[in-house]
Amino acid sequence: MVHAPPRPLPGQPPVRVNLYSDTQTRPSRAMMEAMMAAETGDEQAGLDPTVNELCDRMAALMGKQAAVFLPSGTMCNQIAMLVHCNHGDTILAHKTAHILTSEAGGAAALAGAQILGLEGEGGQFSPETLLAAIGPRTRHAPPQTLVEVEQTANLGGGTIWPTPTLHRVAEIAHAHGMATHMDGARLLNATVATGISAAEMTAGYDSVWLDFTKGLGAPLGAVLCGSEDFIDRAWRWKQRLGGALRQGGLNAAGCIYALDHLVDRLAEDHANAATLARGLAEIEGITVQMPQTNLVFFDTSGTGRTAAEIALLLRNQGVMVSVMGKYRGRACTHLDVDAAGIDEALAVFRHLMVA
Repeated sequence: MVHAPPRPLPGQPPVRVNLYSDTQTRPSRAMMEAMMAAETGDEQAGLDPTVNELCDRMAALMGKQAAVFLPSGTMCNQIAMLVHCNHGDTILAHKTAHILTSEAGGAAALAGAQILGLEGEGGQFSPETLLAAIGPRTRHAPPQTLVEVEQTANLGGGTIWPTPTLHRVAEIAHAHGMATHMDGARLLNATVATGISAAEMTAGYDSVWLDFTKGLGAPLGAVLCGSEDFIDRAWRWKQRLGGALRQGGLNAAGCIYALDHLVDRLAEDHANAATLARGLAEIEGITVQMPQTNLVFFDTSGTGRTAAEIALLLRNQGVMVSVMGKYRGRACTHLDVDAAGIDEALAVFRHLMVA
């Protein structure tokens, strides 16, 4: 679980290299100009042309019938669970899934559903593990109604689910009468890294969403996609949870700008992550999980210091990383950190480890 960014302490320098999360990205001047030029209207009435364009484009990108614009990815997950599940139902997901570790118990609090956490390396469970977890349908057991996957798997190390595995998981779920949902927060990192289209990866999933506030740099927004019936039901939950965004085109324009200009450049983040990982692996006492995308997880136990201790030392030198466990840290590359920033972060790491 990623904790909230620490508040600056008295005397700490400003952050020069922010590797805390790709949620730290800030909209560029060009994106803000696109937002200010957006045509807007009443989103709830379907009269905001910029929101409509974004939703149409996202539905096409994911190979789905329809889409709805929402403030955040967590809201996308919560609404999807509310649509797919009834009170007392069970959701099957990896034990490190965002819906289980990082959404304040929303599945239980809102949908009244419980999540069965499945084992598996790299934030992924196998089709065999899924099959073993599916129980008989009896009056004594809660209905198992939803299977959820996360592409990429954040706490698994930013790993990419192989597309054949995604398809097989969806086939098993549907064969047992369950719906499927994909947390696609960093889905486009997976598509850029593999060259496989989003529509191909999500083909077996009844609902999927994409976050624009991570590596795509928008200040607000995620888009949830599915069938026309699913999105109609999602709209009802959107209304219950807070209503429309009204002139949401202002924010949708930032997302459209990201689709047009910032997707292919995700490859730069992956290259920077690989450079960072190789550099960290050369530091005595640091063990690195080599990244598949833009997330670099490292273990500090060999240094004799906890991840929190090292994170504080780094922060005092203007470099910010996140703490994921006693000895587990994470560095996340994104559009606000260039190759020179990676070199600077490595220099600080090296200096601290020999000091």
